[in-house]
Amino acid sequence: MKEHELHNYKLVLQYEGIRYNGWQKQKNQENTIQEVVENAVFDGTGERAEVIGSGRTDAGTHAMGQVANVKLGQDLEPERLMDNINKHLPSDIKILECEKVDNRFHARLNAKAKTYMYTLCVGKKPDVFNRRTVLHYCADLDVDAMKKAAEYLKGEHDFMSFCSNKRTKKSTVRKIYDIEIIKDGDEISFIFKGNGFLYNMVRILSGTLIDIGRGRITESMEDIIKSKNRSKAGHTAPGHALFLKKVFY
Repeated sequence: MKEHELHNYKLVLQYEGIRYNGWQKQKNQENTIQEVVENAVFDGTGERAEVIGSGRTDAGTHAMGQVANVKLGQDLEPERLMDNINKHLPSDIKILECEKVDNRFHARLNAKAKTYMYTLCVGKKPDVFNRRTVLHYCADLDVDAMKKAAEYLKGEHDFMSFCSNKRTKKSTVRKIYDIEIIKDGDEISFIFKGNGFLYNMVRILSGTLIDIGRGRITESMEDIIKSKNRSKAGHTAPGHALFLKKVFY
């Protein structure tokens, strides 16, 4: 079927990723969210099609507003298409919105910015009901020190120090528009908005801020950025407390 004969649908998805190996299908990796959604599209429409996500999310991480697009030969009413796919999805993955869009829309290439949130609980008594989505970190953290360090991360920088992929040949320059650190009772949330993020970048940024809050890192954030050295930054925070909140177009 020719490209112009296909109908392009934009999907907004929500998922709890704890039991999946991330979003993207890979040859050596089974049980990915992309694969599950593509199978549901096939079961719901009879068409085998690629579901293109706005970007990868790590194994065990979640999404409140992952965006994807899928091109189908059938001209379907979006609400009906969403219902047909949702019927075949497990309870931890659901489509929240579906709309027909221009054929040129591409969930990944057209994305302008993304917001991620990382949440930890610093109370002595962990909540059993959020154990799959919040990191329990029973320690006193210096929130002011973390906020001060986060200010240096804003703007355009080479974030090589915060990338797990040492062999990347692509540019490691990214722009962070804003970072919020919100303390609500025993919960602390880091909210990052940027034009793009490197492999494990948000988890490493979160781990670095936690290490600064604990006093384990005394080097300035400015020096860590300038070093372009992964060993200078903090630990990679566990994936289960990370959410992709929103994708902007």
